[in-house]
Amino acid sequence: MSFARRLVLGSILILVLTVGILFWLAERSLRHDLEADIARGLESEARLVREALPSDSLAWPPAVRRLSAQTGHRITLIDREGRVRADSDFPPGPLPALENHAGRPEVRAALAGERGVASRRSETVGRPMLYVAMPGPPGAIRVAAGLEQVDEVVGRAQRAVAGAALLALLIGALLALAAGRSVAQPLVEIGSAARAIAAGALPRFPRSGIPEIDSLVHALRQMHQQLGDRFAQLRHEQAETAALVESMMEGVIAADERGRTVMANPAARRMLGYDLEESLPDLPALFRIKAARAVVDAALQGKAVQDRELELDDRVLLMNARPLPAGGAVLVMHDLTEIRRLEAIRRDFVANVSHELKTPLTSISGYAETLLSDTPEPETTRRFLTTILGNAKRMQRLVDNLLDLARLEAGHWRPEPEPLEVADVANDAWHSIEDGARPVPVEFTVEVGSGAETVVADPDAVHQILTNLMENALRYTPSGGRIICRSSAEGDGIAISVADTGSGISPDHLPRIFERFYRSDPSRSRNEGGTGLGLAIVKHLVEAHGGRVSAESQRGSGTTITCWFPTGAVQESLA
Repeated sequence: MSFARRLVLGSILILVLTVGILFWLAERSLRHDLEADIARGLESEARLVREALPSDSLAWPPAVRRLSAQTGHRITLIDREGRVRADSDFPPGPLPALENHAGRPEVRAALAGERGVASRRSETVGRPMLYVAMPGPPGAIRVAAGLEQVDEVVGRAQRAVAGAALLALLIGALLALAAGRSVAQPLVEIGSAARAIAAGALPRFPRSGIPEIDSLVHALRQMHQQLGDRFAQLRHEQAETAALVESMMEGVIAADERGRTVMANPAARRMLGYDLEESLPDLPALFRIKAARAVVDAALQGKAVQDRELELDDRVLLMNARPLPAGGAVLVMHDLTEIRRLEAIRRDFVANVSHELKTPLTSISGYAETLLSDTPEPETTRRFLTTILGNAKRMQRLVDNLLDLARLEAGHWRPEPEPLEVADVANDAWHSIEDGARPVPVEFTVEVGSGAETVVADPDAVHQILTNLMENALRYTPSGGRIICRSSAEGDGIAISVADTGSGISPDHLPRIFERFYRSDPSRSRNEGGTGLGLAIVKHLVEAHGGRVSAESQRGSGTTITCWFPTGAVQESLA
């Protein structure tokens, strides 16, 4: 039931109860006042009867009937023993046997010398009567009047009061309805405003003019404003948290108490091989390896897991799991694949550098100890010193190459491009290595394609690139072979390649020849003085120009290394 209906019904019930009480009190008061007036009149008539009675008792019956006819009321004479001596309601003649009236309350009072009043239904005449008895001969004089007149007056008054009460009830009901609506409507609007707040919509607050309701509206408006501020703050914090989680390099996965995946950031999807829009299975079924499922089961059972390293497919993951207070768990995965790869590269690098330095150091140490302990012939001494110097230069080249490679990888070197004639640069590089190389009859030629006569690049970098490529080609090319430096226009740049007719590289080794210290034939290159860093330096120098490097080779048919440099406009935009 609505508040307005309850208010109207309550008001009507109160009005009905009030009118009923007033109706009852008015009826009682009116009846009492009327009976009191009749009793006073009957008392006066009783006194008159007492004065008018003759002294002869035989004359009492006709006198009583005559006086009753004059007053219209019943008159009864009762002696002190309670016997009725005369009654106006009986015809002339002897009175029938009547009940003794000594026990009647009004008679007892009159016989005691006082006025007696009583109202009851008369057993003699069979209707309600009001009795008033006064002391007088022969003992008590009682005058009785019917109460029909009182009932009629009271009935008329009751009907008038009932009409007024109905009118009052109708007016009161209308007023209660109007008041209920005036009070209930703002409350209904307040309820609508509260539901709008709960739904996140813009609420409309009523203006009722009722201080209590207006105070409630004011409090609700303040609450809405505070909730809006808090929700805005929560949304801001949630957006920051979501952005932080989304931008994390670590994979984050959250699951509810049933193990259903409720959140996974892009890093976690990338680690597990899922697209951003793809739905994830439940957490226990998300991992295929037993060790990862054990971590998930422990977290869902409320146990924390710290720094558990796992191998998942081709990745190495460090997994941490924490149970959530309300049930569920959150998993954080660190991808250690690149770190482990870098650690392996570092170990290989240290091992390779140590191995590269060990050979010349051993040679230098051995020859130096021989020179110190013995006094060889001048020719032997010269040969030993030449070997020591050669190994020292080899170590120097290794250190220089390492420094160059470290500077390139750190991005500390920037090219300073300028136009260069390809033929001149190629011939200069060949002459610089030909002078210090072992005498091997190898044919060297330069072939410059149309539109590829000039390249825009850093002169020192191009010289070092071609020198390293030609040294490698000369190292693996047998006597009577050929080394060709070609240039050609390719797309928006110039391609410079160094091709040889040497032993070539097998397809298994070809993808890795640009790695540091990688050798397709380790024993031969080390014996011939190679450091294993030349092609790695070439790759970084070319890429620093915004270019690219590639290799083609076939075992026994030679190798071709091609370096592509972008045009000057492209290089300027990269710089």
